[in-house]
Amino acid sequence: MWCGRLACLLKVLSGSTRRRSPGLPRDGRTILAAAARWHHTAPESLKCAWQLHGDHLELKYANTLMRFDFVWLRDHCRSASCYNAKTNQRSLDTASVDLAIKPKAVRVDEATLFLTWPDGHVTRYGLEWLVKNSYEGQKQQVMHPRILWNAEIYRQAQVPSVDCRSFLETDEGLKEFLRNFLLYGIAFVENVTPTKEDTEILAERISLIRETIYGRMWYFTSDFSRGDTAYTKLALDRHTDTTYFQEPCGIQVFHCLKHEGTGGRTLLVDGFYAAEQVLRQAPDQFELLSKVPLKHEYVENVGDCHNHMIGVGPVLNVYPWNNELYLIRYNNYDRAVINTVPYDVVHRWYAAHRTLTAELRRPENELWVKLKPGKALFIDNWRVLHGREAFTGYRQLCGCYLTRDDVLNTARLLGLQA
Repeated sequence: MWCGRLACLLKVLSGSTRRRSPGLPRDGRTILAAAARWHHTAPESLKCAWQLHGDHLELKYANTLMRFDFVWLRDHCRSASCYNAKTNQRSLDTASVDLAIKPKAVRVDEATLFLTWPDGHVTRYGLEWLVKNSYEGQKQQVMHPRILWNAEIYRQAQVPSVDCRSFLETDEGLKEFLRNFLLYGIAFVENVTPTKEDTEILAERISLIRETIYGRMWYFTSDFSRGDTAYTKLALDRHTDTTYFQEPCGIQVFHCLKHEGTGGRTLLVDGFYAAEQVLRQAPDQFELLSKVPLKHEYVENVGDCHNHMIGVGPVLNVYPWNNELYLIRYNNYDRAVINTVPYDVVHRWYAAHRTLTAELRRPENELWVKLKPGKALFIDNWRVLHGREAFTGYRQLCGCYLTRDDVLNTARLLGLQA
């Protein structure tokens, strides 16, 4: 999992400290002028200790060493005058906080940190809250728990499809579907009436539908109605969609309404699994793919459709604090001219791209699925690449894109980590 790949530690500069003046009280409070030293809370078994520096507080708790800037500690105060608990919004004007602010006194009991500021205001933080919300705590966590898979791993997991009625009418069915989707990046709903209207109802159960240049709900046939290879009978190599959007669409829905012919199986590849192999085998190439920005472009002039879209970003997108991969932007069809990379980097980028492509094309990583009427497929377009084999005859699909934020919102409201 990505939690094992942590970003490089930032160097924390300790400020100067001053000696403690003789005669200052030792009643559990510590004046900032005291010499920097570790203070322990009682009972000792809690393993909580802290010390002040010139510009930050250092705190050891729950096997985590944390450092908090004084401005940060004042800015995140959860008192009634600083934070509206009803709306979960900050009331404090951050720009009004003195950048040189220092606490007048600090106290820590069994579960809470207390800071008294020069104006007499008292800020209280639960120690568990600080562990969860500190930089050091966040870098040890993953934002989105996942199970990375190749074809064999996915088949052995025997991930169940969810019945359409359960999906639409019960929270249990919806939660099971979303749990599968979040863990694997794909999920299926069975027994869906094979119409565009019923597919739309299905999609709206978990999200707003994202309207794009392709419309809101679309029919998909090999009629060359759009300037895209997808609107043919040709095979499509693995790719993610809308790489030419500044923010690629988060979720894609496919539902095969009719196919009178042969071929046309859908190919699915876990891009995060492939990227994990690159990270293990060639970490320098993984880093290059996560830092070099590229342009993807879509130019269309077919009938009444005139579009010119450009999206910019690296192939691999990671959270900088824990190196967790959250988006793969991979589409060799739509990658534009590489003019954002200097000559002394571009060859190394091609080598890294070749390594990732080789992983994505390994046969053991390919999950082939035959979509049939009544079986709807949801794909995490930020993670799972899709393609298809060539086909004959008449084949009609419908589908749409969903707004990622709304899908994750639905999952969180059902108690899932998303």
